[in-house]
Amino acid sequence: MPLDPYLAERLHLLAGLTFPDLADPDAQARFGEFMRDPTEWAQPDVVVENRETAGPHGPVPIRTYTPRRPGSTAVLWAHGGGFLGGDLDMPEAHVVAAELAARAGAVVVSVDYRLAAGGVRYPVPLDDVCAAWRWLRTELAADADVVALGGASAGAALALAAALRDREGALRPADLLLLAYPFAHFPVPALDSSTAAEMAALPPTMRFTTADVEFMVENYVGRLTDLPRHALPGAAPLHGLPPVHLLVSEYDDLRPSAELLARQLTASEVEVSTCLAAGMPHGHLNRTPALAEVDRSLDFFADALR
Repeated sequence: MPLDPYLAERLHLLAGLTFPDLADPDAQARFGEFMRDPTEWAQPDVVVENRETAGPHGPVPIRTYTPRRPGSTAVLWAHGGGFLGGDLDMPEAHVVAAELAARAGAVVVSVDYRLAAGGVRYPVPLDDVCAAWRWLRTELAADADVVALGGASAGAALALAAALRDREGALRPADLLLLAYPFAHFPVPALDSSTAAEMAALPPTMRFTTADVEFMVENYVGRLTDLPRHALPGAAPLHGLPPVHLLVSEYDDLRPSAELLARQLTASEVEVSTCLAAGMPHGHLNRTPALAEVDRSLDFFADALR
């Protein structure tokens, strides 16, 4: 389908803007207006608590979301941001975690892993996610009926890599994975010709160029060749994973990575369920359920947890 109509009517706000332009206050204001949804988000009735757990590189901040009547399900969630951006307050972390807690009756833990900045590189962000995952299973939800790992974009890559590490570990592995528009491969496969044509008119701040992808990878790993298999985990053996629930954004330069991952999982005899967020760009979980496809995307994950 075409780009979501609410987003399409606001594209003029991004006309001519590039990512470097966002350092300018006027450009930031235009971008902020583009990101404003039709209605304000009201946080569901969940208890939010900031905590931390020990990790190999120091304390790892985490934030727990507990529904008033929790079930026996727990989720670790990792936000995206190209491995070098994002925090616990961004909608892709805060809104998603609160909504999943409320919709699925699950205790959700959002992890504030160290970002690939100031000399931090792989595997530090992954080590932080694994530390939070260990804490969830041993301290918070040792007796839970279902424990799940999830994340968005780079966070989906981290969640998938953490699950792959579990195959050699002694702790209980994840019962399922929730992966939103994962950044799982380098190089990223090319868009099909019809999607590429439809996306051609989108502004630069809604696209990932080859140079953008190379920058994210080199910034995260420190090189573009001989990448560790768990850094972009589509390159790793995927057998033995739990069922995967895979959310794909329709208008996304990284969409081919998600679609290739689905094919790889099927070939590896891993159960995979996919949902296409129609008319949505990459990172659409950074918006709120005021947009119908965001609401549907959250339900896709919540239904998997019930």
